[in-house]
Amino acid sequence: MRLRQLPFEYAYRNLGRSRVRMLASIIGATLVVLLVLSAAGFVRGMQLTLTQGKGLHENVIIMSTGSEEALERSQIDASTAGQAIASIPGLVERGGVTYASPEINIALPVNTDASDTTPRQAVIRGVRPVAFLVHSEVEIVEGRQPRSGQDEIIVGSLAATRLGLPDERLAVGNTLYFDNRDWTIVGKFRAPNTVMDAEIWMPIIDLQVATKREATLSAVVVSLDTARFSDVDVFAKSRLDLEITAMREADYYASIAAFYRPIRIMVIVTASLIALGGLLGGLNTMYASFAARVREIGTLQAFGFTRAAIVTSLSEESLFAAAIGTIFGAILGLLLLDGLAVKFSMGAFALTLDAPVMLAGIAGGVLVGLVGAIPPAIRCLRLPIPQALKMH
Repeated sequence: MRLRQLPFEYAYRNLGRSRVRMLASIIGATLVVLLVLSAAGFVRGMQLTLTQGKGLHENVIIMSTGSEEALERSQIDASTAGQAIASIPGLVERGGVTYASPEINIALPVNTDASDTTPRQAVIRGVRPVAFLVHSEVEIVEGRQPRSGQDEIIVGSLAATRLGLPDERLAVGNTLYFDNRDWTIVGKFRAPNTVMDAEIWMPIIDLQVATKREATLSAVVVSLDTARFSDVDVFAKSRLDLEITAMREADYYASIAAFYRPIRIMVIVTASLIALGGLLGGLNTMYASFAARVREIGTLQAFGFTRAAIVTSLSEESLFAAAIGTIFGAILGLLLLDGLAVKFSMGAFALTLDAPVMLAGIAGGVLVGLVGAIPPAIRCLRLPIPQALKMH
């Protein structure tokens, strides 16, 4: 008589027969999920930062001609902001404030104090209060805005990672040293999934004095209301004396993302190989845990259970263990990896474990459980029953 199906209890009761085997299966699935989450979270975080999330308003950057690939190289006349406000109708205006933000973007060496000789390059943005309106994704989460003339700065939530310092070193009340004096940190801000999250912001007048460029800006960022990009573009092209060009903020960051595309591809390939390595390692663990059960499987066949019933039961058992490991891996990933800061040339970004990344990690864990039992089961089932019963 050929029995069609093994009892469901057989699968989960087998989990407790060998604690070592069960633990190895759970740990294998957990590691696979963590590897997939770390690899996918890395790629996702880098992608989100380089493509730059859109603010509440459509912004256009006015910069010097020929500096479309790097704001740090741009220099425009300091009067450009006022001329843009006067010449471009339809910019966002709230409470008598026109959303046109004159800014200086510059990379400067920053030290922890006067005695610190370790070179640390920081991206510093000089701004006026209107910048917090134009860049609506920026939110001060601690302290306040810096005041002009008081040697005050605020730091992004990833600025410490960019500088290679512990987060507590950039706590409100501490100081950083550049331009031959200390600057007091009076606030911290966050701008998730943007390069601004790794920057240092300070009053534009203070930065102009520190960098001795009182007569120039890096750019003017304007928010459009009824105006269109073409209106700003016409203004830029009509002012030949200013030598400026207009560029949508989204296009500017898209061009940067295109510049880093080869690196992103390399990261994706590397991350995929790491995830594949983890997956194969998990499969190997599952294989080892089932390969030692040749005699047991031969006995089941001798009792009359079909090969399909045995494979199904082993798959259920494997899925149980993998599901437990997947849950552990997902929880550990959220606790240990989500938001973990990573430094790169443009600043820093945080590992992002959003829904697609979590689904990829869970799918990896389930795949280990689903596929891990099939190869060893097939190997065991290929043996003649008498030979399988003799094996240890």
